[in-house]
Amino acid sequence: MTMDKILKKWFPVFVIPTLAAFIIGFIWPFIQGVYLSFCQFTTVNNAVFNGITNYQKAFTDESFANAFGFTVKFAIVSTILINIIAFIIALALTSNLKGKNIFRTVFFMPNLIGGIVLGYIWQILLNALMSAIGQPLLALNSKAGYWGLIILMCWQQIGYMMIIYIAGLQNVPQSLLEAAKIDGASSLQTIFRIKIPMVMPSITICLFLSITNSFKLFDQNLSLTAGEPAKATEMLALNIVNTFYARAGAAWKGIGQAKAVIFFAIVIVIALTQLYATRSKEVDQ
Repeated sequence: MTMDKILKKWFPVFVIPTLAAFIIGFIWPFIQGVYLSFCQFTTVNNAVFNGITNYQKAFTDESFANAFGFTVKFAIVSTILINIIAFIIALALTSNLKGKNIFRTVFFMPNLIGGIVLGYIWQILLNALMSAIGQPLLALNSKAGYWGLIILMCWQQIGYMMIIYIAGLQNVPQSLLEAAKIDGASSLQTIFRIKIPMVMPSITICLFLSITNSFKLFDQNLSLTAGEPAKATEMLALNIVNTFYARAGAAWKGIGQAKAVIFFAIVIVIALTQLYATRSKEVDQ
């Protein structure tokens, strides 16, 4: 019996358990969650259908609109900074820099620390800094809270994106770089005319990850600012959790669930738009 026939014969044995776990753990809860967004409920078993009322209240909730605006501003700035800095570091660490393997490890290490832990670490550091310069602490300073979240996100994510960019840069054909050098191209011309176009697949991945991670940010937001002051630094994920758990009553459960569905749709639309835009610029190697 050939290997292909063996694989076809035993394929269901390996696929069915994983597929069943995916359906039970993701597909069914997602469908149930969409249904509950049209209901008033306190538990899954006592849901009462109420149409689009939850969505109407979600769209008219001022705190949700403020969280959306704050999240968009955060996502734009953090995505730009993360990818520019990560790409510059990747360029440096694919050159003849001494000790580059040590630098790669050091830059990647913050990604291994949990978001909650990072949030509390940076809360202590930033509050100490604000106190030293005579400024209000994070809980009373929305601007400091915003930039604190940006710094935290960059510090955690840059090392991970750097690894992806390094992999892309190492796959750029050496013949192209040598040809550019022979033709008298400067370092900047080589970067913008050869390296960046050739690493567009890496850019696509890094933009997708940084955008979606920025929109989904929850644990760092909770531990660093908890949305303070007065929900000025509250992001979408934290707003949804606060709506669902911090407000009592069946009505708020449904509104929180509706916000979660809206949040899912927003992230999907933005992510697919970004993927389409960047993949159209990829070139064949």
